[in-house]
Amino acid sequence: LLGAALLWAGAGALVNLKYSVEEEQRAGTVIANVAKDARDAGFVLDPRQPAAFRVVSNSAPHLVDISPGSGLLVTKQKIDRDLLCRQSPKCIISLEVMSSSMEICVIKLEIKDLNDNAPSFPTDQIELEISETASPGTRVPLESAYDPDSGSFGVQSYEITPNDLFGLETKTRGDGSRFAELVVEKSLDRETQSHYSYVITALDGGDPPNFGTVELSIRVIDSNDNNPLFEEPAYTVSVPENAPPGTPVIRLNASDPDEGTNGQVLYSFHSYVSERARELFQIDPQSGLITVSGAIDYEEGHVYELDVQAKDLGPNSIPAHCKVTISVQDANDNPPLINLLSVNSELVEVSENAPPGYVIALVRVSDRDSGANGRVQCKLLGNVPFRLQEYESFSTILVDGRLDREQRDQYNLTIQAKDNGVPSLQATKSFTVKITDENDNHPHFSKPYYQVIVQENNTPGAYLLSVSARDPDLGLNGSVSYQIVPSQVRDMPVFTYVSINPNSGDIYALRSFNHEQTKAFEFKVLAKDGGNPSLQSNATVRVIVLDVNDNTPVITAPPLVNGTAEVYIPRNAGVGYLVTVVKADDYDEGENGRLSYEMVEGDRGFFEIDQVNGEIRTTRAFGENAKTAYELIVVAHDHGKTSLSASALILIYLSPALDAQESIGSVNLSLIFIIALGSIAAILFVTMIFVAVKCKRDNKEIRTYNCRIAEYSYGHQKKSSKKKKISKNDIRLVPRDVEETDKMNVVSCSSLTSSLNYFDYHQQTLPLGCRRSESTFLNVDSQNNRNAGSNHIYHHTFTGQSPQQPDLIINGMPLPE
Repeated sequence: LLGAALLWAGAGALVNLKYSVEEEQRAGTVIANVAKDARDAGFVLDPRQPAAFRVVSNSAPHLVDISPGSGLLVTKQKIDRDLLCRQSPKCIISLEVMSSSMEICVIKLEIKDLNDNAPSFPTDQIELEISETASPGTRVPLESAYDPDSGSFGVQSYEITPNDLFGLETKTRGDGSRFAELVVEKSLDRETQSHYSYVITALDGGDPPNFGTVELSIRVIDSNDNNPLFEEPAYTVSVPENAPPGTPVIRLNASDPDEGTNGQVLYSFHSYVSERARELFQIDPQSGLITVSGAIDYEEGHVYELDVQAKDLGPNSIPAHCKVTISVQDANDNPPLINLLSVNSELVEVSENAPPGYVIALVRVSDRDSGANGRVQCKLLGNVPFRLQEYESFSTILVDGRLDREQRDQYNLTIQAKDNGVPSLQATKSFTVKITDENDNHPHFSKPYYQVIVQENNTPGAYLLSVSARDPDLGLNGSVSYQIVPSQVRDMPVFTYVSINPNSGDIYALRSFNHEQTKAFEFKVLAKDGGNPSLQSNATVRVIVLDVNDNTPVITAPPLVNGTAEVYIPRNAGVGYLVTVVKADDYDEGENGRLSYEMVEGDRGFFEIDQVNGEIRTTRAFGENAKTAYELIVVAHDHGKTSLSASALILIYLSPALDAQESIGSVNLSLIFIIALGSIAAILFVTMIFVAVKCKRDNKEIRTYNCRIAEYSYGHQKKSSKKKKISKNDIRLVPRDVEETDKMNVVSCSSLTSSLNYFDYHQQTLPLGCRRSESTFLNVDSQNNRNAGSNHIYHHTFTGQSPQQPDLIINGMPLPE
């Protein structure tokens, strides 16, 4: 084996290796270690791992191959060079190999010839007729011997045995083949001897040479005196390929001074002119004009040699011979041929993450023409993210830009090959490049912010809204699933408020929302695709809870006892005197919380009430005969679509005070002020005693009212002085909500034991007439859980979401802990 010759073709990714091997080697013969030679030439191969080679092109795949694991170039069967390349001076097998790192190796393997064939003649005997008048030096061409071997192992010389009257001279044709001419060395005399037999031996250039023999039989015949004679022994002409039939090539002329038939010359091709030459050319036997008779193709044959003889019609004619060499001129009649070296010649797949310079296919372009007609230039048509890089014997198509399957999933590439002939010929080859998908896109929500409006008191499990995210990738890379990002809503996990369908993105409520407790909340939804690694994005969802008129107004002023308030006014109060101001609270908002006041029953002829601010004023003066007590039933109602209301009984007493205008003239103002302060102090002292006695009595009877029962019976029950005994039916267990337990304060004082107004005030300012020292607080919440907002006095909700211990309720009231 010859050593590897390494030639770089302008790029580090291309190596040329040349080897040689003799023919007739048995199958499995190792020719070379391509992996080692390629590594020495600069290939990036890991020596600890077996080389990974892929044969892209092989001109003789049935003869040689490369082991993909070891990288050895081996024979697959016995190579017969004579059958593979016939008599070509060079016999080369070409391979293109690509490594796992996308590097290309071009291998040229030369098959060396062995002298394994002997020359042979086409016939067993050659018969010649030579006139006795043939002078010494007359030459007669003989049929050539054929040897399948090439070069020096082909036919080199001829010998004749015995060598007496005739000799042999070996000559060479234009194609390199050798033939023999029989030379008359001495004068012939047919009357002396009319027949001669010789042995012609053809020898090749081997050591020792191989040979073949044929018997030569010469018959001497009588002939006329003069022979035809060509002007030149050899002629050289040219003819363009594709010349139409009938095109004249050359007109030969052989002169014979004899007259009559002895001087009439006929032209013909010699017997050993090949059949192919006879198909392409013909000679007129009378005129000697050689013309084209077939389709001449330069790529089939460049040179044709015609041996022509001229023979007169006289007796014992001696023919004259000449050689006509016809050179075929190349024409640009073959367009370039494009061959895409890929697994599938019509479709090439490449990942959208392929980097610039990544090789997707090999292209080999050939042109059967020669010279400028066979020089081809290639280019890639269109504005595509690929480019063509040309090498000596092939070209590569490489990625030359960013590929994005989501923008374009395939390209139709067209390769154009154009030769340099005049006129130029060109060819095109089209194929499809399919871009395969990679997980390179995040899920994209249709909008980054979603908002849904839902009324409070909704049904748990109700549908709220749907979020949608799209991923343009394919398969698992584009499948999107949804989940809620963990967060807190009012110190509770968001998962207790809402849930999401991981496949559809539908969001559902898990609880009934309370506007007074939670007006709005936000959470994030995460969208993940199924790629590996997974990509994700998120969107914000805001849930706005609308108010519903679900809270009944609560009258807070004047202070009520069992739904009744007592008010004292002077008997001499005039028209428009401010009796009292009715105030009520409604925890709803907007129209649901806007209150109006009106009097529905009682002594409405003496009083009027402002519908907006609840001020009760007198409409007439009270005379001496007026009664001392008046009753009014005042209703506070909201403006919701289904209005809710609360009522109170106002008892107005006329005090027997003197007319202020009559007494003011005779009494000192300072004395009046002192008396007034003393009276107030006395009243406060009496009130404190009354409250203390009342609270002590209520604690014995455990008569702290439940807010719901008080609200229901507010204004409808008459005050009873009888004590009610506690029975078994008066006791029930109700579930205690975590938030209720943490936030509920029950306030009781001797004057407000049955009032709904003092349930869960969160340590707000107590109503007038009830001191904090007289109050009893049940389950007082911690300072951290107190509501600091002045507009949220009453916060009592039942969510039913967490496990809890029941409160013991007696007569509708929770027992203090």
